[in-house]
Amino acid sequence: MKSTPLLAAYRALAIATGCALLIFCGFIIAKYGFDTGAQATMYVAMLHGYLYLAYFVVTFMLGQKLKWPMGRMLFTLAAGCIPFASFVAERRLMRDMAEAAAPAAAEQPVGA
Repeated sequence: MKSTPLLAAYRALAIATGCALLIFCGFIIAKYGFDTGAQATMYVAMLHGYLYLAYFVVTFMLGQKLKWPMGRMLFTLAAGCIPFASFVAERRLMRDMAEAAAPAAAEQPVGA
């Protein structure tokens, strides 16, 4: 599969969702560990929630397009809620896409 707008959206949302989740975890530690930043925590939580909704929809559409098995689909969908997992899922998908494209590129004639 060539790079598509859906794949680009997935990559951007996976990174944004992962970063927002890590920031949210930091704010949760500040809120409950140091009793500070309660108002800011709410806004960071909302940001992560909106990003995760977009990530969920785009990931589901990409999984349907690529015909992922149910286990991979569930792991990738859940990756937006597990710290660092969205980064792992994104790298795994890009590695798999590169491996799938390599044999197709090797079969093409040089002059084509």
